Amino acid sequence: MASFLCSTKFFLLLILLSAVPIAYIIHSETSARPTYVYEYHGHGWLRECTKWDDLNRRFIVSFFEGGFGVVPVKEDTATGLVLEEIPVVNGGFGKNSSLGLVVDRPRNRMILVIADVMGNKYSAVAAYDLTTWDQLFLTQLSGPEDEKAFADDVAVDPEGNSYITDTKANKIWKVGVNGELLYTIKSPLFVPKEWYYNLVGLNGIVYHPNGYLLIVHTLSGNLFKVEIGKGDEVKVVKIIGSSLIFGDGLELLSPTKLVVAGNPSRLVESSDDWETASVVGKFSGATHRIVTAATVKDGKVYLNHLVGLGYPKKKHVLVEAVFSS
Repeated sequence: MASFLCSTKFFLLLILLSAVPIAYIIHSETSARPTYVYEYHGHGWLRECTKWDDLNRRFIVSFFEGGFGVVPVKEDTATGLVLEEIPVVNGGFGKNSSLGLVVDRPRNRMILVIADVMGNKYSAVAAYDLTTWDQLFLTQLSGPEDEKAFADDVAVDPEGNSYITDTKANKIWKVGVNGELLYTIKSPLFVPKEWYYNLVGLNGIVYHPNGYLLIVHTLSGNLFKVEIGKGDEVKVVKIIGSSLIFGDGLELLSPTKLVVAGNPSRLVESSDDWETASVVGKFSGATHRIVTAATVKDGKVYLNHLVGLGYPKKKHVLVEAVFSS
């Protein structure tokens, strides 16, 4: 065995195995894309989440290395033009990453999740003014003295309360309009019996205009409905004939349609106020770049991809999702 590991055949085998994904990536990157794509040059390799800021006509992007930036979009942007990312807060969170974000339009601010991805020893949420980019609050959710936690995504209700998912400990933090940590929402339904389903737990979250939260559990594929106006009652939304396994970020396309970003991404529809739902369409996107979040711009869905490619400039993509059954 040792002689084989040192042989020419072994190294040729390694080259052959590595060439398969490399060939796939090259083909995917050089082929014409079937839907519209916004490309932009970023200052880092990894971009966890992107949301569209309609009033200011720009994408807001979270930096996995910490911080966030914007990608302005002009209406006369030529097809094929690569946009430029402008850093707003570059670093400043130690070794922690910036992850999910949401635009809180009534209060002209953006809410951003911050977490220690590798060690799970720090989680926080921050708010920034969308005009001045002043930090309005920074609230620590967990620290080294607490149980391990991993703040991942955030939603905001009409009163300005923020709800942050903990993908490690399967709970939801509720933070008040001024940044005060109010309490956590827990439920046995959030925790599957199989331990391996809890390696990646509660993830994407959105606020529904009918007054509740929708949250996806990544590895179990469950979708939860949390009635925040009814004592935080938790229900499992019955997904008819399918599963949302590997679901990541969420975005409402309408009160009856939900985009579940992932690999593949899914369009989910409900006709009974999210007691039950069905997957009505799927879209793969640039899977080698790993889809992590979705946003809606001018009625169209765009998928954020984690990985940027290229050197020295890292090119990132926001791919329009056209769902097919």
